[in-house]
Amino acid sequence: MHKSIFAALALSVGMTLSAQTNEMVIQTKKVGAEIQPTMYGLFFEDINYGADGGLYAELVKNRSFEFPQNLMGWKTFGKVSLQDDGPFERNPHYVRLADPQHAHKRTGIENEGFFGIGVKKGEEYRFSVWARLPEGEKASKIRIELVKPNTMGERHAFANAELTIDSKEWKKYQVILKPGRTEAKSVLRIFLASPNTVDLEHVSLFPVDTWKGHENGLRKDLAQALAETNPGVFRFPGGCIVEGTDLETRYDWKKSVGPVENRPLNENRWHYTFPHRFYPDYYQSYGMGFYEFFLLSEEIGAEPLPVISCGLACQFQNKDMHAHVPVGELDCYIQDALDLIEFANGDVNTTWGKLRAEMGHPAPFNLKFIGVGNEQWGPEYPEHLEPFVKAIRKAYPGMKIIGSSGPDSEGKQFDYLWPEMKRLKVDLVDEHFYRPESWFLSQGARYDNYDRKGPKVFAGEYACHGKGKKWNHFNAALLEAAFMTGLERNADIVHMATYAPLFAHVEGWQWRPDMIWFDNLNSVRTVSYYVQQLFALNKGSNTLTLTMDKKNVTGAEGQNGLFASAVWEKADNSYIVKVVNTSDKAQSIALNFSGLKKNDALTNGICIKLRSADLNKDNTIEEPSAITPQESPVNIEGHIFNAELEPHTFAVYKFTKSQK
Repeated sequence: MHKSIFAALALSVGMTLSAQTNEMVIQTKKVGAEIQPTMYGLFFEDINYGADGGLYAELVKNRSFEFPQNLMGWKTFGKVSLQDDGPFERNPHYVRLADPQHAHKRTGIENEGFFGIGVKKGEEYRFSVWARLPEGEKASKIRIELVKPNTMGERHAFANAELTIDSKEWKKYQVILKPGRTEAKSVLRIFLASPNTVDLEHVSLFPVDTWKGHENGLRKDLAQALAETNPGVFRFPGGCIVEGTDLETRYDWKKSVGPVENRPLNENRWHYTFPHRFYPDYYQSYGMGFYEFFLLSEEIGAEPLPVISCGLACQFQNKDMHAHVPVGELDCYIQDALDLIEFANGDVNTTWGKLRAEMGHPAPFNLKFIGVGNEQWGPEYPEHLEPFVKAIRKAYPGMKIIGSSGPDSEGKQFDYLWPEMKRLKVDLVDEHFYRPESWFLSQGARYDNYDRKGPKVFAGEYACHGKGKKWNHFNAALLEAAFMTGLERNADIVHMATYAPLFAHVEGWQWRPDMIWFDNLNSVRTVSYYVQQLFALNKGSNTLTLTMDKKNVTGAEGQNGLFASAVWEKADNSYIVKVVNTSDKAQSIALNFSGLKKNDALTNGICIKLRSADLNKDNTIEEPSAITPQESPVNIEGHIFNAELEPHTFAVYKFTKSQK
């Protein structure tokens, strides 16, 4: 009897708790901090074949035969020899195709591409090559084919064309291939089609339909996905590749500009890093260099944010200070930083401004930010950073300089570096955090008590790494959304935030989770992508105070797993509220827009939800739209909006203020 009464009372209390309404009060009378245009953006690093084999649309691997194993990526047949006195100083190697001296033998080369060469039926592909007749003979021919070697069809080739080589001087030749079918893993085959010897250098194949139609262009679907995040800032080129495994292989921006044929090969910081996911053919062609990064930033409407080496090689890989540049010998590194600013902003009569103009962009790129160093730490970092700060401040006093708080989100190095960044008076401090679910759930109030007088925050690399499941899945993205409400609420101190990494090839990844996955023909936007996009598209112009029981909604104890933030958008006079329910129960919420006048009406209500019943699910190449934002109209009675928010759901509510 007593047990029955106790059970009934417990059930009654449980029903009361589940029916409890979580009232969130949004103060509309006074808008808060301005939200920076750079608030949400993109971080690019050439990891996971993000550049060559990814965003950079070149389909030929090792196109200039400059890999340490010069013919890596190529097969040769017949009479082929490697030469090293080519027309491009920094890429001297080329191949010579000679007559095999038998009517039934063939000479040629074949390229495997990046996990195959992906082409689509009916699309056009521009083949180009620098070539010459080394012996000044009469014209010779090469035949170019796209082939599928393992086909059961009568012929390997499904697209072909011929080029006539007619000069003893090096000259660029090109022809358009139009495949009759779609193939994800074809190869490029080149036959010597005449008896006369031919030299070939910088063998290239690009889709004609690149992003914005640029010949040395970017893969259209991937660049379009970036543009559709509405990014405010674009950080490049990394990441750890800024530092290099050693200083010789750091990303050197000066080698990445000028004629693409003469940009030297660079060893990628990531190709040897993980023996358990090993890619010994992962190099950087520099085909997508700093000019292309600046141009992409401009075309997607983002502020460019280049990061340059401070003279410290990757400290994870180099414990000995002999691997780094002594502070007294940093002059050339500092000059690289100053020259980079000139390249971006300088007049066409300056040395580097002239090069930018020659590359096709006489107008300046209006660079406003520069990062110096990546995930450096210890006293050596501020020692190296300080002379950069002094030199940049002197030459370009308006330039905003970004320093680093090291590789950790808290702890010894973090606590040491923040005061050092304040001492050096950098403008922003780059914080990185790849952390598990528990961290993201505990960090909703991370920036609420930061010092408002010091540098601003750039959350430069972050992602939720599930404990025991470090891959893309819905719950990780949901917790990223929860964390981002804290970024938004503290927009007076947080001026930039970029998820990382950005890209990953499904056959060539070394690190996950990632924001956008792709294969040779397709791409998929993960739930983390949609979280970033929803925040960026609904960024607002100013923060608004939102509280529950007079406290910020940060997932704290007693807040039922809820996180929330609110903004005002000046452009269309609207209020936008983001609410994340991380709990496994539906939550009744009430959005109370306090301070509105009696004749103020809230109209055109919409709700955008991102949710999944399966927390381990995400979008895939095979099922790219499994979890996408769903928009629906909503109505509000007076100035209070009531709703039932499902478990594990991210919701964006938007209302326009008008007069009755």
